[in-house]
Amino acid sequence: MRTSLAPFLAPEGYQQPGLLSLGKEITFAREGGRAALRAVADQRDRLATPYARRAPARATEPVLLVPGFLAGDWSLRLMSATLRKRGFRTYRSHIRTNVACMASNAALLERRLEAIATRRESRVRIVGHSLGGMLARGLAVRRPDLVSGVITMGSPIMAPGTSHAVLLTAADTLVRLSRAGVPGLMSEDCVAGACARTTWEEARSALLPGIDLTCLYSRGDGLVDWRSCIDPLSRPVEVMASHIGMAIDPRVVDIVVAALTDQGAPADRAASA
Repeated sequence: MRTSLAPFLAPEGYQQPGLLSLGKEITFAREGGRAALRAVADQRDRLATPYARRAPARATEPVLLVPGFLAGDWSLRLMSATLRKRGFRTYRSHIRTNVACMASNAALLERRLEAIATRRESRVRIVGHSLGGMLARGLAVRRPDLVSGVITMGSPIMAPGTSHAVLLTAADTLVRLSRAGVPGLMSEDCVAGACARTTWEEARSALLPGIDLTCLYSRGDGLVDWRSCIDPLSRPVEVMASHIGMAIDPRVVDIVVAALTDQGAPADRAASA
């Protein structure tokens, strides 16, 4: 399809999901059901457990959650609740809807990282869904002093321009609205200019030693080519979920918990040595 995205965002070797691939996203209904059941069970356990016996927050690195394209912090509330129950300190990105200029959002997240790192006197781990994972990957390159690890979920780092036509059309619509004078939206520069180039290059640059990268991908992803979600420098982990469902499916959340635990293990062992 014709799109305003720059050609370098769609390198050869990756395939745009076809129209019928949207059918894969129908599993979101089941994933939402599992999320609801998990939320009810967690709330029941919380009410049944005296406050003094509830697990306190562990002395671990804080976790910043970054939502995907067209989504906001609300989309990761269930994940945040589960992580907190497992002892992680989680923080919102302060992105209400991820439709703004990527450079602006990167700057916002960088300020957020600085505030969290200062408050906790620690580097931060970032969990990003879809576009949020690409922003997180770039931040790890830009500010290695603030980021100790990144987990991406369905983030088409290698070929964002091959995303489903539905997503590309949404991006084109935002660009047209921005061109018409609507403030706070990604512009043409974000998809085809210097902003796009910077975001692309940062999301593909090498990470410094000591920064962990885990990429979650799903062959059931109906919105991006699952192969584009595997960074060659990462530890890839396959999950069973739709693209949208990765943000809420308890099975994926449990994998994120395990990945965060694994990422923190070397540092914990070094501290106790």
